Amino acid sequence: METLSPEVSTQAASKPLQRVYRQFLKSSSGRIGLFLTAALLLLAMLAPLIRPYDAATARNYASRLSPTDLEFWLGTDGLGRDMLTAIWYGIRISLTISLISVGSGLLIGTFLGMVAGYFRGWLETVIGWVTDILLAFPPTLLAIAVVTVTGPSLPSVMIAVGVVQIPIFIRLTRSMVLSLREQDFVQTVRAFGATSDRIIISHILPASLAPLIVQATLALGTATLEAAGLGFLGLGAKPPTPELGTMLSDSFRGGYSLSSPWTIVFPGLAITLIVLAFNLLGDGLRDSLDPRANR
Repeated sequence: METLSPEVSTQAASKPLQRVYRQFLKSSSGRIGLFLTAALLLLAMLAPLIRPYDAATARNYASRLSPTDLEFWLGTDGLGRDMLTAIWYGIRISLTISLISVGSGLLIGTFLGMVAGYFRGWLETVIGWVTDILLAFPPTLLAIAVVTVTGPSLPSVMIAVGVVQIPIFIRLTRSMVLSLREQDFVQTVRAFGATSDRIIISHILPASLAPLIVQATLALGTATLEAAGLGFLGLGAKPPTPELGTMLSDSFRGGYSLSSPWTIVFPGLAITLIVLAFNLLGDGLRDSLDPRANR
């Protein structure tokens, strides 16, 4: 049987990626989302280098609740902290929570979904029951329950948001595996004696990556909102940690959200910007990875 040389194989494998890349560049939402996401990630990584900041000591009570001016571009909060710097570090914390929680939810959910969809039997039944139970709770209520058990803190928020994401990835992965396991290419490699783990890792998982990547990107925006909601309820980071949800809560509970609107408007806009960036990026990836769009 004739086989392809490594050079020809590489070129053949790169053609779908080139089509996806060209399709992604045609998407206005994808380009804008990629730019915003890259800018936010770059700002978050460079924050400690450009502007070292300690939320516990960076206070100026004489400038408490100062409006926007040349010294404080976004004003100051109730503790006299520069809102621009606090929001900058708040974005860094929100991105960290989203990436870790969604990443853990993706790994655990994909693994359990692969097991349930490929091996079926009692494993599928048990995993299906757990998934249905988790999905029966509203996401915010489930996250609150997890944080209540583990205790309010940033690691607890990451765990809670990750738990919320797990059943979503389980159900998506399971549906993909149930379809792929009966495809001809899987039946062929199974007939040649390939083991189950090799079939899953080398064949089924790569074929499932496109919808998983899109779902993970969109889930980052949802995770940001859930983390901010927990912070607003007082179940996330504790003051003076500059977490965006906690900053909204401080302004609201401190009673100066109306008299000093910048203390609630700018953190809210930061949350909106993060969610918008991930949603636009997810929309662009969904359009470019859709086989019907790449014909």
